[in-house]
Amino acid sequence: MHGFTTPIRSATSVQTHYAPAIVCRRALSDNFEAGRDLSRSVGHGYRQSFSRLPVPGSVGSHAGRRLPCGVAIPKLQRVHKGFHVNQPDYQNHSGTRPAAWYENWAQTPDSPFRDRPEPKDDREYRTLTYERDGRIARITFDRPDKGNSITPDTPIDLAHAVERADLDPRVHVILVSGRGKGFCGGYDLDMFAEQGMKPAEGELDRTGTVLDPVVQAVNHNPWGTWDPMIDYAMMSRFNRGFASLLHANKPTVAKLHGFAVAGGTDIALYADQIICADDTKIGYPPTRVWGIPAAGMWAHRLGDQRAKRLLFTGDCISGKQAAEWGLAVESWPADELDERTEALVERIARMPVNQLMMAKLALNSALLSQGVANSAMISTVFDGVSRHTREGYAFQLRSATAGFREAVRERDEPYGDYKRAQFDTD
Repeated sequence: MHGFTTPIRSATSVQTHYAPAIVCRRALSDNFEAGRDLSRSVGHGYRQSFSRLPVPGSVGSHAGRRLPCGVAIPKLQRVHKGFHVNQPDYQNHSGTRPAAWYENWAQTPDSPFRDRPEPKDDREYRTLTYERDGRIARITFDRPDKGNSITPDTPIDLAHAVERADLDPRVHVILVSGRGKGFCGGYDLDMFAEQGMKPAEGELDRTGTVLDPVVQAVNHNPWGTWDPMIDYAMMSRFNRGFASLLHANKPTVAKLHGFAVAGGTDIALYADQIICADDTKIGYPPTRVWGIPAAGMWAHRLGDQRAKRLLFTGDCISGKQAAEWGLAVESWPADELDERTEALVERIARMPVNQLMMAKLALNSALLSQGVANSAMISTVFDGVSRHTREGYAFQLRSATAGFREAVRERDEPYGDYKRAQFDTD
């Protein structure tokens, strides 16, 4: 719409007086008479700047008046035989600058964000860090001593950070990674299995909610009555936070290294793209007992046959295998991962924000039509069921008495893959 010419017919046909769609109806109606005056006196077209949303017909005594919708009527300036509105810097218009489409939304002379301050948000997160680095928002899980395991704070922190990046016009792409030895080792089952969800020091007090440790302990009592909807209310909130990566308007990239297992894959598979180290361990071993992947994304990302190959056995694959199977878009030696990831996200960041948004929304329409939301709902229900079967209760009690790590060792020992990827391709 930059620099377009809009005709204003003569007084005998003022009914065809045009106005841009961006002008509010009240503004158009309120200034119809001004438009009539202009059409009678000028009879020529005019150029319009997008930078201040001017209203056609703003002339004479109407100049400087503020419309009901809050838009000021600027003065018209004569250019040759016509008029243009508020164009003293026409030489800097995006149509006159080479490759102006590569400029950032917030940095162009004719940007709607021009002269607006950067967003102010100094929130500190309990489970991750946030940084804007040029056009890249970097979200990094930051519990390295716990394998970046998931706590009740994780989905809240992630959703807030994703929205923060999504609303910032300076951000083009969102990169999610993990600090330390791996991306994310799943839920903090020291907390969930052994401590009955008792919050760690510094975490929010959730007394009286579905996350209340006492409520969950009662609802998970093997000798009590299990209410599946209390369980669903708890687990679905995790999914909603993780799914912010999928539902964000801007592209999201997950960088995996070390391990992305169990609930860690619920997060990673919601990202638009995965790039990983060759030796990354990726999978969902809890399908062997006490878990179903609540996000329900495996079949959507891999197809049902390969998804079943993993979830019917609880096996993990390496990052290299993940790339060969199409789960990851790229896989590299661990010492090259950082460099290759930067190359990818910087290449994405060169794209105009609105082009990235449109491409993502268009492609997501196909993905979401496959029933992503329905898969998550069903998988979350079955995840709760799996923790309240005879086998699930046995695993829970074993974790409480012998410790979670010992219970996991006993779970994986028959498969011979405890603490390693099943498919080593080197």
